[in-house]
Amino acid sequence: MRLVTRILSAAAALYALAVGALAFYQRNLIYPGAFALRSDRIDRAVPPGYAAITVTTRDGERLHALWRAPRPGCGVVLTFHGNASRPEAHASRFAAGPWPAGGWGVLAIAYRGYTGSSGSPSEDGLIADGIAAYLEAASRAPGAPILLHGHSLGAAVAAAVAERTAHLGLYLESPFDSLQALARLRYPLAPNWLLRDTYRTDLRIARTGEPVLIVHGLSDPVVPVKLARRLAVAAGSEARFEALAGDHVSILGQRDQEAEPFFRSRIGEGCPPTAQVLAR
Repeated sequence: MRLVTRILSAAAALYALAVGALAFYQRNLIYPGAFALRSDRIDRAVPPGYAAITVTTRDGERLHALWRAPRPGCGVVLTFHGNASRPEAHASRFAAGPWPAGGWGVLAIAYRGYTGSSGSPSEDGLIADGIAAYLEAASRAPGAPILLHGHSLGAAVAAAVAERTAHLGLYLESPFDSLQALARLRYPLAPNWLLRDTYRTDLRIARTGEPVLIVHGLSDPVVPVKLARRLAVAAGSEARFEALAGDHVSILGQRDQEAEPFFRSRIGEGCPPTAQVLAR
């Protein structure tokens, strides 16, 4: 009996230690890009056609960002990167494919705490960053419609911004329905109350009111495809869901050829593709 008691006590102590470590280091796991070795000189080359700018949030943080102005009458892609990525990767992605010919401007930010930006990340903080980026895009391109794009964690930020702003729609790649659900899959024995940042995108997306395109990889090892399917259901009748062969990253941009003209069509005749502009 004493042996059983000792074993149970040791197991309880290990469990408490594990829970304590998760509680203390959870934001290191959620935002690895903010806690990795940082240097303002690492991967900060500005992609061609962009300008490096600083976006200031309402609570005083200064965010590194990349900006490309739209063609007159066209829209802006406001893009939010994943938890281990950076804005340079997204700026380069939207500098290629159908987006330049469609006249799109682009604003890509580095969240607070990430390389080039001040502060420390949290759910409230990243949402504040997203709102600041939206206001920056609106001030730099007055009247330009804004398409909200996000990858992985960035999809949760995009949906939170969409809930609070006027926009063309949501283009989400590798999203989850809630960080709470994802954490439950990864750490099934951890108590639900432990998680400080829950990112309930499933609740927010139902209130966005504009078209939603969700693209997800069938072999995604980071975010299981079932979480994206549940998000599409939560988004309602305005949502279109596409599951592709690929993983968490390889599906990026795979539906751009369809997404770009669809969202541009919502702007109207004021933003024809480059070929039609040149033919006038």
